[in-house]
Amino acid sequence: MAKLNVNPTRMELLKLKKRAKTATRGHKLLKEKRDGLMKSFMSIIREAKDLRSTVERDLGEAFKNFMFASASMKTEALNESLAVPSQKMKLEASTKNVMSVNIPEFKSSVEGDFVCYSLASTSVELDGSLKTFSHVLSDIIRLAEIEHSAYLLACEIEKTRRRVNALEHVMIPNMEETVKYITMKLSEQERAAITSIMAIKDRLG
Repeated sequence: MAKLNVNPTRMELLKLKKRAKTATRGHKLLKEKRDGLMKSFMSIIREAKDLRSTVERDLGEAFKNFMFASASMKTEALNESLAVPSQKMKLEASTKNVMSVNIPEFKSSVEGDFVCYSLASTSVELDGSLKTFSHVLSDIIRLAEIEHSAYLLACEIEKTRRRVNALEHVMIPNMEETVKYITMKLSEQERAAITSIMAIKDRLG
């Protein structure tokens, strides 16, 4: 703890007590915010973990089928089949406020069919691969949304944690120490003033 550099006057004492009260109230609110952020963060992390496992599994299956399709089809036929995609995706991005943190929110919509070729000229593996890729795309978008949200919440948690610690371990103790110092100094001044008055009375009387 360290004493603040202020004059030991009653005015400063009143101002310091008011600041200490405000800091204590702010400390309480910041702790509540930190706890709320942690709750939201842990919820998002659990969802992200489960969704990432699903995405990795589905992508692995899609790539495996695509490799089989590539092996069973001529390169020219494969390239021709995928040359003109018929499915389009529209993505809208916005934000929502979670504990004063603006986290991303994505909304996607799909038009058309993932099949953009004649089924008679392609392999079953290609159909399965593209179907899985089409299905997993929405999960990838959702995963990007929640993982970036988790990152933003983690940054805010760390910033809030530093502010809580600064108030708890530095600012509030320093103000309390200074309040004690000023109170002691004012008491000393009062005792000195009383002693002087008594001494004057003794000389006069």
